[in-house]
Amino acid sequence: MRDLVRRIDSATPPERDRAIDALRAFAILGVVLGHWLVTALVADSGTVRAASPLHYLPQLAPISWVFQTLAVFFLVGGQVAAKSYASARARGTGYPRWLRSRLARLFRPVAAVLAVWAVAAGVMLASGAGYDTVHALFRLVLSPLWFLLVFAALTAATPVAARLHPLWPLAVVLYVDLFRFGFGGPEWLGWINVAAGWLVPYCLGAAWARGGLPGPRTGWALLAGGAAATAALILFAGYPASMVGVPGAAVSNLNPPTLAAVTFGLAQCGAALLLTGPLRRWLRRPTAWAAVALLNLSAMTVFLWHQTAMIAVTALGLLGGNVLPGLHTVPDGSGWVLARLAWLPVFAVALLVCWAAFRTYEITAHKGRPRPSGRIVREGRPDREEVVRRA
Repeated sequence: MRDLVRRIDSATPPERDRAIDALRAFAILGVVLGHWLVTALVADSGTVRAASPLHYLPQLAPISWVFQTLAVFFLVGGQVAAKSYASARARGTGYPRWLRSRLARLFRPVAAVLAVWAVAAGVMLASGAGYDTVHALFRLVLSPLWFLLVFAALTAATPVAARLHPLWPLAVVLYVDLFRFGFGGPEWLGWINVAAGWLVPYCLGAAWARGGLPGPRTGWALLAGGAAATAALILFAGYPASMVGVPGAAVSNLNPPTLAAVTFGLAQCGAALLLTGPLRRWLRRPTAWAAVALLNLSAMTVFLWHQTAMIAVTALGLLGGNVLPGLHTVPDGSGWVLARLAWLPVFAVALLVCWAAFRTYEITAHKGRPRPSGRIVREGRPDREEVVRRA
């Protein structure tokens, strides 16, 4: 392991901004932990249904402020895609070829998830599981895929986003919410914000790539301005405090994104910009950088399989016929919260098993293509030099 850590550190180009990779890893882990904390599978009368502690314990809304990190992921995605596209153009690579290479690693792991769960759903239905139970589990697994579809669409729009000022999509979100909530407009208008809302941090990332966010002053302005705007919208405009959807709530900040979610994302982007300096210093340590690099190597695998890991632990817990606190019980008290915290390491072990089984679908997204090192990934198993190079 020490040898691998040293090799990853020495193989990393000096010009690589390690803080960008750390922010991406932080965003992925935030989503994973957030889902594990605010999603419950309740065993009730022979069925399993999804529930949220935020419905029963609204005072836990600040948890969503910590773990709803999608804006950071779109910020980093915009920055990386804009730099990648500019580099591709400088090399003479055309847009279609660039886009195919960007999307290949994104969607190859999705195929594995869909195939496994199509078989699992069929087996559960054939063995007598109720349709409501299978539907709840399948929906839980597929729900994160909306994020990938939006991210893929924004990636395809990178040439436009690289020239677009973030204030334009922010203005769209503002007017959509004003018409929707202030003038009683139709609910379907909110879905415009799925593209416009996440385009705001994506365009910020593109501006970052071309040097348009200079100095810490920009970070402080985004952090303070976004936080103040979010607080005003929650306190005086009736927006919910939770930054994730809550079952039964009249309005969701995330589904579709509201102005409050976007201003909250701006505050997160500001905090991310301010953290880049400390992160760069911290990631000079080879061990810290190796951990971040390896997580990024399988980021999509972790993202796609974390709900399956939680479901697997829940299902195994039911085999003994016992309803376990924090795993199968209604999330309506502090006891459930404490019990769920104790289950998190078990979820992590289950996710590690999923990672070991399915990581190759991401690592070998371009299997068989020659690498700069001259090696080719064969039979779905990259050699150590390839892992080091890609990390």
